[in-house]
Amino acid sequence: MKMSCLSVSLFPAIINNEITIPEYARFCRNQGLDGFDLGMALIKNHTPKYVSQLKKEIEEEGIPLIMVTTYPDFTHPDFLQREREFDFLVHDIALVSALGAQFLRVTAGQAHPATTETDGVKWAIEYLKKAAPISDKYGIRLVYEDHAKPGAWEYMDFSNPPQIFLQIAKSLRDTSIGINFDTANILVSGHENTIEVLNEVIENVRTIHVAETATFGKMDPVLLGTGIVPFKEIFSYLKSKNFEGWLCLEEFGNKGKEGVQQAIEFVRRTWEEA
Repeated sequence: MKMSCLSVSLFPAIINNEITIPEYARFCRNQGLDGFDLGMALIKNHTPKYVSQLKKEIEEEGIPLIMVTTYPDFTHPDFLQREREFDFLVHDIALVSALGAQFLRVTAGQAHPATTETDGVKWAIEYLKKAAPISDKYGIRLVYEDHAKPGAWEYMDFSNPPQIFLQIAKSLRDTSIGINFDTANILVSGHENTIEVLNEVIENVRTIHVAETATFGKMDPVLLGTGIVPFKEIFSYLKSKNFEGWLCLEEFGNKGKEGVQQAIEFVRRTWEEA
């Protein structure tokens, strides 16, 4: 199984230049991972000198950049802001293409109180479909997620409820957009059966965010394997479907590099046992 890692625990250290992106890539390589992931907030700018230097440094580490996560807000009630969010996404597509990434994780948007379910679904599908040919041009695969809430947002994801997520996901099947399935966020939404939802989209799942929560109905990140996510059952299901995509560990145990190592060991062991 191909594995990469997005260590949210190390984001502050990377943002504060205590760990550089090449150093993080090297750390992932030294753990025997097949790739590494980044959040868009970790990439400082899109100036030619910075981007070319960063790409060179990543290539020198000998481990590929697999996924970058970004969070467009296409459910914003203001039309001009939705247009801005689309232009921001076009920028992100071009940027991760220049860095040599394979996937760009995208979202529907926030659950703004003024946005109705009908409008939010319509807007999310409209803008995501409009982004697909742009990502195709740049050789980037967009992957839409059953998302919860990043630190940059005020509200939960509009499509965190499974019925909304599935409605949008199924409407994207005629595009190149795949699915990044998060193993924790179905439980965060208050839905009890993660595999039931996964089964509805499995044919389009390209990447899995191997993520954990300690509390049902709440985003409560802890070290992988110490919460309530049924990883062995999920991995067994993926094996039964001959899943050949990426397991992208969304590590958020806040235990530093040792926590990342423990998370990697847990996922490897559990995948083998599943």
